Amino acid sequence: MASIHENLSRIQDRIAAAAARIGRDPSSIDLVAVSKTKPVSLIVEAINAGITDIGENRVQEAQSKHPQIDDPVKWHLVGHLQRNKVKQALQIFDLIHSVDSPRLLAEIDRRSAELNRTTEVLIQVNTSAEPSKYGLEPDQTLDFIESAQPFPHVRIKGLMTIGAFLPDPEAVRPMFVLLRQLQEKVIAQQFPTVEMDSLSMGMTNDFEIAIEEGANLIRVGTAIFGEREQDV
Repeated sequence: MASIHENLSRIQDRIAAAAARIGRDPSSIDLVAVSKTKPVSLIVEAINAGITDIGENRVQEAQSKHPQIDDPVKWHLVGHLQRNKVKQALQIFDLIHSVDSPRLLAEIDRRSAELNRTTEVLIQVNTSAEPSKYGLEPDQTLDFIESAQPFPHVRIKGLMTIGAFLPDPEAVRPMFVLLRQLQEKVIAQQFPTVEMDSLSMGMTNDFEIAIEEGANLIRVGTAIFGEREQDV
């Protein structure tokens, strides 16, 4: 079985090739290693191999891992966040990828104010129209971001989506195109508290397509760590 170091080397080669196809600098693309169900020992191995960004799907799982890792990595919450877990999430994560409701945004703002901090978030959009996926409807995105302006302790950094898991990654491309187009529309609005410089899309099965369509945050788990164990 290939080592994590070998896996990462192959992924970096694929990132570089995808970036070269459209004239992008591969260093502008951040790789988030999604370590759901994986032990701390493998996370440490990935960090030692050069990973600087760790992604977790669940707050509870991250709570058990975070204290065991001393390295100065950036922690990303890439899974759905429940409002009753916001306080715990803010103690761990540097960037929350999955904001998709006004009530969640308000709770993040309230808890951030208590901590005297500003929390960076991405707005999750359901570009695949799959009912099983979280996220705003695409046509709700602009209104949602406009309604987020009164929250001084939240900084919207960009958008996130999860493409449909399809056998042909090319079939996912329209979902990534849609997110990029939404990003462009938000930028055109020039909201004063919105930076919109992050586009989080692409996973093990489709990250090269996502890069070609503008992703600068890709969330890769299986290609780094191997197949997932049973959810914990």
